[in-house]
Amino acid sequence: MSANVLFDAPGPKARVRNIIYTVIGGLAVVGGIVWIILRLNDKGEFDPDLWDIFNYSGIRQNIFDSLLATLKVFALAGVLSLVFAVILCVARLSEHRPVRWFAVAFIDLFRSIPLLITIFALWVGLVGDMTPFWALVLGLTIYNGCVQAEVLRAGINAVPKGQKEAAYALGLRKTQVMATVLFPQAIRSMLPSIISQLVVTLKDTSLGFMILYPELLQSARLIANNTPVNGVYPFVQTVTVFGAIYISLCMLLSALATWLERRGRRAKTGIRVAAATEPTAAADIADTAPDPK
Repeated sequence: MSANVLFDAPGPKARVRNIIYTVIGGLAVVGGIVWIILRLNDKGEFDPDLWDIFNYSGIRQNIFDSLLATLKVFALAGVLSLVFAVILCVARLSEHRPVRWFAVAFIDLFRSIPLLITIFALWVGLVGDMTPFWALVLGLTIYNGCVQAEVLRAGINAVPKGQKEAAYALGLRKTQVMATVLFPQAIRSMLPSIISQLVVTLKDTSLGFMILYPELLQSARLIANNTPVNGVYPFVQTVTVFGAIYISLCMLLSALATWLERRGRRAKTGIRVAAATEPTAAADIADTAPDPK
């Protein structure tokens, strides 16, 4: 029986048992989906009139505008959170104790506070008048920047210490060591975690509906509450459509992460190996050697 790093390879009985469990689990999932579809059909949720509302130009424009609003917040918050994460990470690794303690306290504080509370506190004006857009962007930046800072710190600590010591031995300053040795390797090794947190940032933009920012979830709520069809409010239809939009956006980010990871593996980095040459004969070495006289 061949052994793996974490567990032994399953034997014949275990493989049969795993196949049985997989089939039973698959049938249970399919049965649950069929049951949900039948229940929705009995309630008339598949009535074409309920789905026809998404053919209205006004509703389509509303969805498009809310999608742009969501992507605008996500793009700005994603970039700012990464920049903020680098600053916090450098401060967290600083040799100056006050700077390091401040970074640790800041990161622990805002990772512990629920994101919605941070966004709401910014919106109600604890730091001055602020629009829903900037309250949402800054809230996402602060929270995700703290999380990304810890991700980067873990990546830097995973870099072999010998590389940092060699860089200092070459005469590089601390800023140069961070920028050219530690951060590039940390970002490459932690790229899946960074992209995963960006996916969380994208989904957390939905918290903007609590402060009346017109993002996707706010648009979905307005459509479901204000577009009755034959006395029925299209909650199921709205959740299905907007849920598909969120899933599509997250899958695009996951595909981007996979592409970047594969590209990083194919990148040609490091010192190029010199081409092999024909060995020099001993007689030629003797002829070319300098005269000891």
